[in-house]
Amino acid sequence: MKKIYVYGFLIILIGWMACMSKQKETTPQQVRAYYLDQIDATDTLIKQLDTKIQNNGTSNELQVLFKSARIAYKKVEFLAEYYNPLTAKAINGAPIPSMDDNDQHKIDQPEGFQMIEPYLFPEYNHSQKQELIEQVGILKANLVRLKSMATHQELANEQIFDALRLEVFRIITLGISGFDAPIAQNSMAEGASALNSIEKVLKLYEPEFIGDKRAILVQAQSSLKKAITYLTASKDFNSFDRMHFITTYGNPISSSILDASMALGNEKFKDLRALRANAKTLFDKDAFDANYYTASYDAHSSKEKSELGKELFYDAILSGAGNRSCGSCHRPEMAFTDGKMKSDALDGSQVRRNAPTLLNAGFQPALFYDNRVSYLEDQATEVINNKDEMHGSLPIAGQKLKKNKDYVLLFKKAFPNDADPINDYHIRNALGSYIRTLSSLNSPFDKYVRGDKSQLNPEEVKGFNLYMGKGKCGTCHFTPLFNGTVPPDFKTIETEIIGVPSTPDSKKIDPDLGKYDLRKLDLYKNAFKTPTVRNIAMTAPYMHNGVFKTLEEVIDFYNEGGGVGLGMDIPNQTLPFDKLNLTQKEKKEIIAFLKKLTDNTSF
Repeated sequence: MKKIYVYGFLIILIGWMACMSKQKETTPQQVRAYYLDQIDATDTLIKQLDTKIQNNGTSNELQVLFKSARIAYKKVEFLAEYYNPLTAKAINGAPIPSMDDNDQHKIDQPEGFQMIEPYLFPEYNHSQKQELIEQVGILKANLVRLKSMATHQELANEQIFDALRLEVFRIITLGISGFDAPIAQNSMAEGASALNSIEKVLKLYEPEFIGDKRAILVQAQSSLKKAITYLTASKDFNSFDRMHFITTYGNPISSSILDASMALGNEKFKDLRALRANAKTLFDKDAFDANYYTASYDAHSSKEKSELGKELFYDAILSGAGNRSCGSCHRPEMAFTDGKMKSDALDGSQVRRNAPTLLNAGFQPALFYDNRVSYLEDQATEVINNKDEMHGSLPIAGQKLKKNKDYVLLFKKAFPNDADPINDYHIRNALGSYIRTLSSLNSPFDKYVRGDKSQLNPEEVKGFNLYMGKGKCGTCHFTPLFNGTVPPDFKTIETEIIGVPSTPDSKKIDPDLGKYDLRKLDLYKNAFKTPTVRNIAMTAPYMHNGVFKTLEEVIDFYNEGGGVGLGMDIPNQTLPFDKLNLTQKEKKEIIAFLKKLTDNTSF
């Protein structure tokens, strides 16, 4: 009799396991079906928009259809961005031209929702009907392309959950800042739509959450429902409490999605990423991995390399005359700047540009104000060789280092597998490794979003909300790195044309052409990298030419709409040139917040 029970139990167990295995295979197919349905829904609304334009619909009718279509697309976004990022860019990319990655002489013209938006908001101008029809036609074609790719796309459970987590990060960093809806300002409704899509996908996985796993799913679903309700109830873009949303809903949701993925036994991602695949929130202490921004595995940092790099950083042996080190212009007490408009050149004049902070420099895919190099090792080479900055020679420095017993020992420890460890590349790699340790992600702001509500007062919280909302700072200096490295994958860094004046009171743009000096393209004229505003209270003066001495001057400049707002003729300015209309109180609140990005960690 016992044998019968045992056999019966085994049969049931085998049946249950087979059922669960089939469910795991079926769920990605259900997700793809949902994905295709939402693409169709978006396509239908765009076609209705096209028809309404053709039939001379009213401004209000067109705006309603446009908003509905974008809300529908937000249910598609998480998978479109994950599997087909180039097509997603064509559908909802930034409305500025960009250089073709495969042809440096070809310019990719922007297209998609963000190109259509200015035609319809704040009011539709019927004289632009034909241009609008053309843009809508391009969007329709790109949706057809997305549908074709999605139809044949194989989905995997671990990738689906990864895409869901990244979508939460996209909402936190780009969505609620109005990055992709700057005029319509429909960000709250669009965020709710994206979260609703996450909720629908998790619902498809319900049968797999049994026993103790059920509580993890319930937690995620509860957080999602509350977040959707909060976003839906928030009608005003400027007054929306972004800090409350991030800390009360955003962080718990991204955390629970990762927990849910792990509970289902999804494989952990082993690929190297800027934002670690196991980061529960954007604000985890070790969320970012600077090794992602190295040229190869051999270039990765180590304790021994970093210790060697620190010695080299403060040693004038790398300069030609032996009278200047990297630390001469990048001083720790000034957040690794030097407090000067432009650093002193070796001949007594000034170098070309202001010395930027090195804190978090390791979290950037391009360096210098004009983004001319990709790796810290190459940045070190340029600075050491520059006749105005250090006027040194790596081969000569190497010969000097080989005569120093202490350095010989340090190089052997740092590069133990190399028979001749003191060479040009190892000098550069050691310096890069040290700079990659200069991670500054432990400011009062960071501690606040991790749960310590004593770190910011109401004025500073209001300042963050203004920074991410009305002030539009967060649409260029992206949370949480607060530089131009674009979330949520942090693979690229933006340059912007903002119209920095030559002097504080000048109506003329600074003559430095920035990125244009490297590639003679009009879209790069006066373009400069978007730097971090972390530790900004310690890094005055500001801008690439050090033209502004105070944060008040900086905020006033942006409040006026940059160079164009001040009356300059800059046809390629990428900064919106409409006035922000910040009150004096609001300006002070933004500055109060910015000061809370100061990290007092000792370096």
